[in-house]
Amino acid sequence: MALLQSLQEQWPPYKLSSTSTRYLTVFFCFVTFLVFMVKLRRRNKLNLPPSPPKFPIIGNLHQLGTLPHRSFHALAHKYGPLMMLQLGQVPTLVVSSADVANEIMRTHDVVFSNRPQPTAARIFLYGCNDVGFAPYGEEWRQKKKTCVVELFSVKKVRSFWSVREEVVAELVEGIREARGSGEKARVNLSEMLIAASNNIVSRCVLGRKCDDAQGGGFGVLGRKIMRLFTAFSVGDFFPSLAWVDSLTGLVPEMKATFLEVDAFFDEVIKEHESRKTKNHESDAVDFVGTLLQLQQNGRLDFQLNRDNLKAILMDMIIGGSDTTSTNLEWAIAELLKNPNTMKKAQEEVRRVVGINSRVDENCVNQMNYLKCVVKETMRLHPPVPLLLARETASSVKLREYDIPPKTMVFINAWSIQRDPKLWDNPEEFIPERFENSQVDLKGQDFQFIPFGSGRRACPAISFGLTSSEYILANLLYWFNWKIPENGVLMQSIDMSETNGLTVSKKIPLHLEPEAYDMIM
Repeated sequence: MALLQSLQEQWPPYKLSSTSTRYLTVFFCFVTFLVFMVKLRRRNKLNLPPSPPKFPIIGNLHQLGTLPHRSFHALAHKYGPLMMLQLGQVPTLVVSSADVANEIMRTHDVVFSNRPQPTAARIFLYGCNDVGFAPYGEEWRQKKKTCVVELFSVKKVRSFWSVREEVVAELVEGIREARGSGEKARVNLSEMLIAASNNIVSRCVLGRKCDDAQGGGFGVLGRKIMRLFTAFSVGDFFPSLAWVDSLTGLVPEMKATFLEVDAFFDEVIKEHESRKTKNHESDAVDFVGTLLQLQQNGRLDFQLNRDNLKAILMDMIIGGSDTTSTNLEWAIAELLKNPNTMKKAQEEVRRVVGINSRVDENCVNQMNYLKCVVKETMRLHPPVPLLLARETASSVKLREYDIPPKTMVFINAWSIQRDPKLWDNPEEFIPERFENSQVDLKGQDFQFIPFGSGRRACPAISFGLTSSEYILANLLYWFNWKIPENGVLMQSIDMSETNGLTVSKKIPLHLEPEAYDMIM
């Protein structure tokens, strides 16, 4: 009863009546207890990693907390960097060691290359026919290869330069207009960064803004999807009780939202097909056009049906919407907390841009310290601190321990990237640590894995970094940023986190921008 009440408080849209709750609780406890006892007998014969004490039925679910990466970090200090938890009915391995992460994502990568398929992913990603959650296999390999070569190559990322330039120009102009509305006008920079990041992704993927004047954008639907992806699903932790999510209304709402999304994607695809027929020429400006062209030309090694296409598009939107804005939000917050670092970064940006008064691609490529700021932000605040969960395809021996098949695996990048054995002063924001450093973030150095590593590494590293660096360079070039005068020191800026698809700042950045071109 206490567990259901607690979950209802955290996810209020899905409340049950008191009578229904009592009946469900009794049945819930009886069924899960039987399943738990059967699995416990089997697992007692294995040499499993250390585990914190657990309750019957729920196991260690109560120890997740509101910020799981921090909860796992604290537990790892007591039980070790390789730890087995029982989250409801789901055996879960938590890794907080760079060495063990290396073994998982390099030595045993094939065994650990499956994904668990949560309720939201199955519904919104067309039965997980995407790249992010699809089961490991030949079809998945071909889909990822296509995305890497045709969509996320350096050449393709550069081809979207005009999109980034246009969206960021609108962001800068929006800040200027807000600045002009009052001598000390404040802007909600967090909100503006989310809008800009979403518009870049939406323009590159769909050929449309996230929210356009005609109401044809993906903004409202996208926000609904983000909320539903993070809603608590009983079936994700208690598969034998997945039917409860239908009673609470969670699954019906997901399916209703999915129908809206599906209709929207159909409209976008038909629009691209119609445009191509009318012009009798290639329409590969955005991701939709590129995939349709590859499909027509027969250049794909897998069957790209309509559902597969829409699942891949959904992947890109979900994967790219929050990560860039979250990274930028933390970067600005850390720079405000560290005025000397802010000064050093701004001096570099303004020196490189010089009298051109325009931040372009060549300029950003010369901003070495800015790139260090972005890297240090990702080290201290990885947008997805537990990476995307993996699942074992078969039993495997990891160190001296037995890891069963169908074990969910979390790699705590947040914990690894703050390991004092690997980093000097790990809790401090020091971009200089990456100057003349060989440590990279592309998955080869396991002390720094914000994008993951191995077969399941994020394929859009170049796309994400290019957007982050370009937006940050413009923010630092065109404006000086101040915290509103409310008696709060810069060093005391609230750095609390909130958990969602990404871990972002709990308190949005409300700042006073001072236009640089007015004070030159």
